[in-house]
Amino acid sequence: MREIIFDTETTGVNPAGGDRIVEIGCIEMINRVETGREYHAYFHPERSMPSEAEAVHGLSDRFLSDKPLFKDKAQELIDFLGDAPMVAHNAGFDFGFLNRELALCGRDPICLTRMVCTLVIARTRHPGAKHSLDALCSRFGVDRSQRVKHGALLDAQLLAQVYIELTGGRQIGLGLVADVSSDSVAAAAPVDRPLRPARPHFASDEEITRHRAFIARLKQPLWERFLTAA
Repeated sequence: MREIIFDTETTGVNPAGGDRIVEIGCIEMINRVETGREYHAYFHPERSMPSEAEAVHGLSDRFLSDKPLFKDKAQELIDFLGDAPMVAHNAGFDFGFLNRELALCGRDPICLTRMVCTLVIARTRHPGAKHSLDALCSRFGVDRSQRVKHGALLDAQLLAQVYIELTGGRQIGLGLVADVSSDSVAAAAPVDRPLRPARPHFASDEEITRHRAFIARLKQPLWERFLTAA
């Protein structure tokens, strides 16, 4: 199964009030394994960057001044996303911004049925614990030493590891499940051979005698009661 783990950085918290996406980072996973395919882009927000937001992600007006507009990269992003489920931490926030940007450039919104929220999963699995991305990285031993400030691609990479741990661990994606297609079943069908009689699984008289001799050397052996009953 193909999934997209993604994160966004923005100018604020209110897309309806004029805040915009300035960065998006996406990681492709197939059968819970990262494929190495990524999508990463910065966008000019067509507005100034509030100092509070810049303090979070470090993206300044000067840095973003020569970056493309979201509408100029929209099709490229849509092509990468495809129709895969999309995983984000506090996914309602990221979906709200993403669909707002798509609406501004006349594109169809991404259906919310594709949304997978790791914050909801974490609250369900670990009620009462801390559920920030940093806290979950600490819980699962994910190295976040490079995370000095928020960054969409780095955060998506960290979230991909957290998501795997939240949903059962790495072993689920190792491909250990047998192929049960009709072709594989036919290929694995046993060759005709004579049936062998069932092998007995009870102790013989000789084995019981030898065992009695062994436990006779023990002090108050537990097994004696079972041999007596036998």
